[in-house]
Amino acid sequence: MSPVLETAQAKDAQEVGLILHSWLQNTQWVPKLYTRVETIGFADSMIARGWVTVARKHNVAGFLARDAGFVHALYLSDEMRGQGIGRALIARAKAEEEMLTLWTFLANTDARQFYLREGFQEVTRTDGSGNDEKLPDICYQWRTNGET
Repeated sequence: MSPVLETAQAKDAQEVGLILHSWLQNTQWVPKLYTRVETIGFADSMIARGWVTVARKHNVAGFLARDAGFVHALYLSDEMRGQGIGRALIARAKAEEEMLTLWTFLANTDARQFYLREGFQEVTRTDGSGNDEKLPDICYQWRTNGET
């Protein structure tokens, strides 16, 4: 069954927030900066701005938060990874924008491999001094014409 992609509603904030919080808590190299309640509140604020597309397979299986061409977040529930849901969410964003930009942590090798497979190209790296976690990160871009 393919996921249904749709704009998130306020009622989705808890599921979206729990997907994000689970990843943050279960990823050993990420500092634990936010409580469960704070993460759900963050999800609620992204949804209220109209940024979030959810992928549903009964429940929320994953989400992409995007403000025009800037991707703020792409996360899937643990059990839904590897099923094409991330690819479907990125494909929808690509269909709506000529350019997508995002940041991921240098240590997040799975995400880095995923974005490269999806046609993103590395633009720059930083030492992480500009993000809350203070972790080295990489900026990626995708353009319809393949140029950065």
